[in-house]
Amino acid sequence: MNLRAVAGALAVVVTAFSTGLLLQACQTLPPRDPDDLCAIFDEHEDWERAAVSSRERWGVPESLLLAVIHQESRFRAGARPGFRRVLGVVPVGRLSSAYGYGQVKDGTFSDYVKATGRTGASRADFADVVDFVGWYGDVIHRVTGIDKRDAYHFYLAYHEGPAGFNRRGWEQKDWLRSVASKVEQRADLYAAQYRRCRPAGAQAAG
Repeated sequence: MNLRAVAGALAVVVTAFSTGLLLQACQTLPPRDPDDLCAIFDEHEDWERAAVSSRERWGVPESLLLAVIHQESRFRAGARPGFRRVLGVVPVGRLSSAYGYGQVKDGTFSDYVKATGRTGASRADFADVVDFVGWYGDVIHRVTGIDKRDAYHFYLAYHEGPAGFNRRGWEQKDWLRSVASKVEQRADLYAAQYRRCRPAGAQAAG
């Protein structure tokens, strides 16, 4: 490879890196206190409106919607899974197509867009993702019978997919059941906080 080709390749890399930094800078920063639902909603009032709208549309409470998003991305808009690596060193692509606040895969998000008609929806937009989580919770409920307030089984089905949940492969995944327990604990924490600072909203959420 000659010097001109090397310079061209470097220019492409630098441009891509700079574009990535710019996009990251334009994204909404994670909340300052991700462990307090009241603080999250005080800081991001538009997030609260979006979560309430999702709950009213799909029936999944705000506390569970936010607990799932916290687990999937820690509220980072551009979150992605790690890379596959050859010989444990050379990256050869992402582990999956999961992306955004909800770590939603390409195909699943396409299903959501088709079902809801939200053609401009983005996995890096909180309002779109919190609506997606509610929609997916409704799908999970219809396919598996899981109650929309059952955070533990909800997360298992969110991770495995409704059909995967029904196959019960999660019973052999201790690590996944441990994560589901953490989501359940956080949903309970968020619900208690929500009752304290938004009693009317918490009552509406059940």
